[in-house]
Amino acid sequence: MKKRKSGNSQKFTIGMKKKLVVLFVLALLAFVGLGVRLILITKNNGEEYEKQVLSQQQYDSTTLPFRRGEILDANGTILAYSEKVYNVILDAKLLLRSDKYLEPTIRALVKEFGLDSGEIRQYLAEHPTSQYYILAKKLPYDEIKNFQDMITPGMEGYDANIQGVWFESSYIRKYPNGSLACDVIGFTSGDNNGMYGLEEYYNNTLSGTMGREYGYLDEDSNLERTTIPATDGDNIITTIDGNLQNIVERHLQEFNDTYANNFREGNGANNVGCIMMDVNTGEILAMASYPKFDLNDPRNKSALIGMPAVDEKGNKVKGESVFDSGVYITEEMLSDFTDEQLYQNYNALWKNFCISDTYEPGSVAKPFTVATGIESGSITGNEVYNCKGFLEVGGWEIKCHNTYGDGAVSVQRGIEISCNVAMMYIAQATGVSTFTKFQKDFGFGLKSNIDLAGEARTEGLTYKASDMTSTDLATNSFGQGFNIDMIEGITGFCALINGGYYYEPHVVKRIVSSSGATIKNVEPRVLRQVISQSTSDKIVEFCNTVVSGPNGTGKTARPAGYMIGGKTGTAQTLPRGNRQYVVSFMGYAPADDPEIAIYVVVDRPNARYQDDAKFATRIVRAVLTEALPYLNYPMTEPLSEKEQAELEELREKMITSAVATTEEGVETTEEGAEETPEETQAEEETTEEETQQSSIWETFDVDSSTGYYIDPNTGDYIDPSSGHAFGGDDLPDFSGENTDSSIFESVENGGN
Repeated sequence: MKKRKSGNSQKFTIGMKKKLVVLFVLALLAFVGLGVRLILITKNNGEEYEKQVLSQQQYDSTTLPFRRGEILDANGTILAYSEKVYNVILDAKLLLRSDKYLEPTIRALVKEFGLDSGEIRQYLAEHPTSQYYILAKKLPYDEIKNFQDMITPGMEGYDANIQGVWFESSYIRKYPNGSLACDVIGFTSGDNNGMYGLEEYYNNTLSGTMGREYGYLDEDSNLERTTIPATDGDNIITTIDGNLQNIVERHLQEFNDTYANNFREGNGANNVGCIMMDVNTGEILAMASYPKFDLNDPRNKSALIGMPAVDEKGNKVKGESVFDSGVYITEEMLSDFTDEQLYQNYNALWKNFCISDTYEPGSVAKPFTVATGIESGSITGNEVYNCKGFLEVGGWEIKCHNTYGDGAVSVQRGIEISCNVAMMYIAQATGVSTFTKFQKDFGFGLKSNIDLAGEARTEGLTYKASDMTSTDLATNSFGQGFNIDMIEGITGFCALINGGYYYEPHVVKRIVSSSGATIKNVEPRVLRQVISQSTSDKIVEFCNTVVSGPNGTGKTARPAGYMIGGKTGTAQTLPRGNRQYVVSFMGYAPADDPEIAIYVVVDRPNARYQDDAKFATRIVRAVLTEALPYLNYPMTEPLSEKEQAELEELREKMITSAVATTEEGVETTEEGAEETPEETQAEEETTEEETQQSSIWETFDVDSSTGYYIDPNTGDYIDPSSGHAFGGDDLPDFSGENTDSSIFESVENGGN
């Protein structure tokens, strides 16, 4: 066996070991030297360096908030503004540098802000190195001023022993008028971004740019600052007249006060909306709906009570039967809502009914049908049609609102008494292609592009010519089978009565900088001329008879001392036979030269018989009785003794209380009780000389408590002025035909 060679197994030589020892000693001496130097720095200059570090931590990169722009009405009244507020910030590490700072600082915090000294001490004990803790939030300057003086050198009351507290500024949004114009204005989220209405649509305009403050210490350890100031947002001046807005909202509130919990538990209607618009510019003068909410407290649950509930997907909760118009929120229900249900119901409350909800317009569409026929040359406007109470079209018997028949009906009288049959004849003469073309010209099925967030898309809720059957054409002629929203309806109606000019609606008329310089003027914008001046004049002439004519369906809309024109509408909602209705009135003033348009929609009134346009006309009358004198329109009609007393009472209430509720628009019986649809007397008397022909319903028995005739065959109440059967279902169910009615939210019966 071979022997293994022995080798040198030594890894390091003696020389190498000596070198390592020397290197170790040198490194050790270096660390000792650094340690000594740190001790000397801490002893001699520690406070200076600590100040520099702390100053850099607090001031190196501090953001400066911008002020969000104001929203003002047309008269310069502030509707929304931003108020600077302050958070009280505790820097525990800075405060605990010395025991002499602790007690004076805590005493000052307790005295000025009412804080709990025990909670402050506990936090300091548990978080001694914390440098950011919010002690109090969003305090106005008046509440921090005294403490600010205590920590500011040179100010009276300065105390050098108060340390470790500073203020962080921000802005909160304030709405000085509470719920006024809540649908139009919208509100802001916690991060100062706009939600709904003008706040959302003009968010970039109202928002400014954050500033920044940088801090450093110079060679003498003095704190120096470099500041890039924040840029405040621009202000917007709206077309909304705050006084008109207040009038509208007060009467919507009165309507709800009158009919809430009347026939069923819940609000006076599912929704009530009103828009006032300048006919010749497209400016929105007032826009409101009910229910409403407080902009300063938009998540107040009490505002949800009485509304129809929606589920987690935002769909309306259905009632127990087809005759229920929803399930209405109670205080007990609120406690059982999930977070998602609560969120969806808040969304239903916050959205603007006037621009976001769609429905079928009903008989307010009849003037559009007549204008289409005249403008296209399909009719002259002098035709006379025979109404037998129905017309057979496409295998269906489509009834008139007066199922007994109106006899010979001219085009003008067809508008006055709201005859479906006359409209169907006009649509047949016009034809599908022309009819659908003019629908688009009037803006139906198109967004109006109003400068508010949340406008509904109605594309697909109107027919294309290729898809429209003869039955669709017939029912579209009196406002059934297609959907619009309120802003579409009133914008198109203004084009009917102003010479044919379609103006783009808008709510903002000027944008100004925070310094007051005008950045942009929003001028009226004509998009197209839909009809000629002569056709427009005809429509005004016809619509005037709706209010002034002996058989006009809108008599109850006439305000005291004025003559107006317009058109009523009554909508039967889906499913057929549910006896749930949407009623409306589209009108204008003055009657001889329209300048102001008004549109009121009442969605499912809280009443036994909902299909009565008087729910809407009474609101119109109440609003215009106040609004027209305010707008300095001279009276054109003589006042009855009752109207004189009404106006005198109104003046007294306006003087004594700007927010006092009034009873205009709520008729009373001789005994003084408020009228309801079941108890009302005929509000307009029609003499034999005024009646152009005898009516079959005049032979029926009269219900002594209401003044309505009673159909002996059906038991329905009959309006003595129009022959309309309240509570009847005049429309057949077209679901068996090619019409896909499931895409529509509601279907009109075209009556009234």
